[in-house]
Amino acid sequence: MIKLRSKRFGRSSSKLKAASSADKDCRNFSEIKWELRPGGMLVQKRESNQSEGEGMITVRVSTVSQWHDISIEATSTFGELKMILSLVTSMEPREQRLLFRGKEKDDNEFLHMVGVRDKDKVLLLEDPAIKEKKKLLGLARNQPINNPCCTTISV
Repeated sequence: MIKLRSKRFGRSSSKLKAASSADKDCRNFSEIKWELRPGGMLVQKRESNQSEGEGMITVRVSTVSQWHDISIEATSTFGELKMILSLVTSMEPREQRLLFRGKEKDDNEFLHMVGVRDKDKVLLLEDPAIKEKKKLLGLARNQPINNPCCTTISV
């Protein structure tokens, strides 16, 4: 948290008495508190106890056949959400594709910066390239190895 305060310089003595009553009114206000957002923007801190993007939210992650309610901090990234989902599902984080509002999200994108709020839905899909690779590996395991260089030919 960054605090900034302004100060007046060079006040003349003739204006001192007139300005003193105005200064008393201004002193009732508290200092302005600033915060640095993850995007690098410096903004005035909100007055509420929890600003938007802070605290725990519940995200409903839907797969083709089931859904999971995941509690996570709003300032987390989609990569962190994938790590939690890897514990719940059998998919590794690199096998997962998360879609929010119809668009695939990168691992380094923050949930609150994209607009994910409490009780929002995220779609979880398996990466089609990895799915195809698993399918090919499964077929390869079931077939015997035929190596043409090792077979003998009799004449």
